[in-house]
Amino acid sequence: MMEWETVIGLEIHTQLATQSKIFSGAPTAYGAPPNSQACAVDLGLPGVLPVLNKEVVNMAIKFGLAIEAQIAPRSIFARKNYFYPDLPKGYQISQYELPIVEQGKLAIRLEDGSEKIIGVTRAHLEEDAGKSLHEDYHGMTGIDLNRAGTPLLEIVSEPDMRSAEEAVAYMKKIHALVRYLGISDGNMQEGSFRCDANVSVRPRGQIEFGTRSELKNINSFRFVERAINFEVERQIDLLEAGGEVIQETRLYDADRDETRSMRSKEEAMDYRYFPDPDLLPVEITSEHIESIRATLPELPEAKKDRFISDYGLKAEDAVILTASREMADYFEAVVESSGEAKLAANWVIGELAGYLNREDIAIGDSPITAGMLAGVIKRISDNTISGKIAKDVFDAMWNGEGDADTIIEQKGLKQITDTGELEAIVDKVIADNPEQVEQFRAGKEKVLGFFVGQCMKATGGKGNPAQLNQMLRDKLGK
Repeated sequence: MMEWETVIGLEIHTQLATQSKIFSGAPTAYGAPPNSQACAVDLGLPGVLPVLNKEVVNMAIKFGLAIEAQIAPRSIFARKNYFYPDLPKGYQISQYELPIVEQGKLAIRLEDGSEKIIGVTRAHLEEDAGKSLHEDYHGMTGIDLNRAGTPLLEIVSEPDMRSAEEAVAYMKKIHALVRYLGISDGNMQEGSFRCDANVSVRPRGQIEFGTRSELKNINSFRFVERAINFEVERQIDLLEAGGEVIQETRLYDADRDETRSMRSKEEAMDYRYFPDPDLLPVEITSEHIESIRATLPELPEAKKDRFISDYGLKAEDAVILTASREMADYFEAVVESSGEAKLAANWVIGELAGYLNREDIAIGDSPITAGMLAGVIKRISDNTISGKIAKDVFDAMWNGEGDADTIIEQKGLKQITDTGELEAIVDKVIADNPEQVEQFRAGKEKVLGFFVGQCMKATGGKGNPAQLNQMLRDKLGK
């Protein structure tokens, strides 16, 4: 059986977070009634001219700087000509030969902890098309032009990825980056972040690329992985059966977990690109680039390194905590309030992330604020409650029963630290378990955990584990 190598490149379409469209003053808010946010410019009516939104240029520059790319001092908008019902002008304004951003790079982290550099060929500005609606129209198609003219940054990678897992890691890294930069909300459900995947296979060791298929408009990380894996298997099966892969555009059907042909793949010449005569070239000075550089936030890699050096976190924990700007900000707010970085990391990555995943909600919608979680951590640190009881407090907070101090007081959860009370419990546990006493004194250290567990059970989980541990050692050592 021939061994095959997968080759993947992604084209990620990111909607830029402007209040108005790229060439008009029409709003970009999501969820408006159909065709209520399309003006004469978006519709391509006679006698109107596009005017470039300066903010989209600034956002593209931000992205280019973040991936260490070249920012073109002069870039040009072109007309990409094709017919489709949701493209009323008959062309899309995009950038072709002279894009605003070129030759960047991004490091992704693989499952084994290693890093891989993925090249970014270009990132160019363009307008989105409208949307064709096929449901509930009894054999007809409805057209909603609200999205027409919405600003997009199309980010085109080099064909550097060799597995669906690498492609998902790269896509997640881009997603986190545009959100860190504040240039996109990255909302996949609303179409703000979607990708096309170019997939091919070749015999391992072959230099030339195989014929690729383009998988269109995939809007979730899970679907990207599934679509690529299906397409790789389809191409290998086809080649091993003596067939030939044809260059085409394919659609991923999530319900059937398969890709199917949409149309033969167009080449650039099919679109008859030419410079848009209604738009001037975009000229960017080095001074303007530096003024944008000064506004860049701390980026994920720098934040990760700072979390490791300043807070003493493990690298894998720092990676998780900086995966999104919201989680990183939440963690730092907990640390600032509690003064306990490692405990804060454990609780954000562990208990909080677990509850968020279970309820399928974002950290920004968490019913437990950073201040509330810090309150739990403070009570662990000052020995008011044990780590075990803290989980009960957290659960009560999640269910809206108040902050940590209120719940601890109302439920009587304060840890028992009274030496006399704990000593009496320790003495009874030792007296009730002579066999385990002999085992411990014979050198079986693990038996100490049994004694601590029995003492914690006797205190209803309220005993101070550290005090109990020391008392047991003192008494059992006699």
